Amino acid sequence: MKNLVSKIDHQPLQCVESSVNGTAILYDYRGVIFLPDSQVLIVSDLHLEKGAAFARRGLMHPPYDTHSTLARLKECISFYNPKTIISLGDSFHDKHGATQLPGTYRSSLLKLQKNSDWIWISGNHDPEPPKDFGGVFCDEVVIEKLTFRHEPVAHAADGEVAGHLHPAAKITRRGKSVRRACFASDGKRLILPAFGTTTGCLSLQHRAFEGLFLKSDLNAFVLGKEQLYPVSYSRLNS
Repeated sequence: MKNLVSKIDHQPLQCVESSVNGTAILYDYRGVIFLPDSQVLIVSDLHLEKGAAFARRGLMHPPYDTHSTLARLKECISFYNPKTIISLGDSFHDKHGATQLPGTYRSSLLKLQKNSDWIWISGNHDPEPPKDFGGVFCDEVVIEKLTFRHEPVAHAADGEVAGHLHPAAKITRRGKSVRRACFASDGKRLILPAFGTTTGCLSLQHRAFEGLFLKSDLNAFVLGKEQLYPVSYSRLNS
């Protein structure tokens, strides 16, 4: 893995090594983070069965999101072989997602859980434990010097790791502007991008992020197709 890892130096690589509240973290271009010391893989906002949830409301939506999301998650799990996996809330798009998950997808998800301890964090879309799946369900969990929860709390202690806001950043590279999902961290707090295939994004410069970070220390770790691009907040486009 070392050939894929770099310190923060604004150079694109598949993984970037940094820390939050003194805890070592690997940021991965696929949208997950990994704690190398405790062998924990963290993913946020899978929003499984989002297409099915839209269909139940009579809205047309591509029905392949769950297949794609689970396939990408399998790739990440195979790469890191973690002892523990944390799904950081909104794992299912609504309360019916787990109970009505098609058998093929249910089998795939159970296989992903087979060799790792699994922690489900409650989200606003899925506040109740998913039925018939392994793992433990809780509102938050503390590992090393980090507290994992779904929604960031404005005055949380250092070390909060959350999802929910689906951060994105707009950058200009070689004369072209792109807007992509990103990790956001100032070294004290970290917000993960949404992992789900058809989830949207919210600009890191949106008022929803106000007060969550010290902007002078804030970095966006922008997800590329095969690389991760660390960019300081001051270099982002509005």
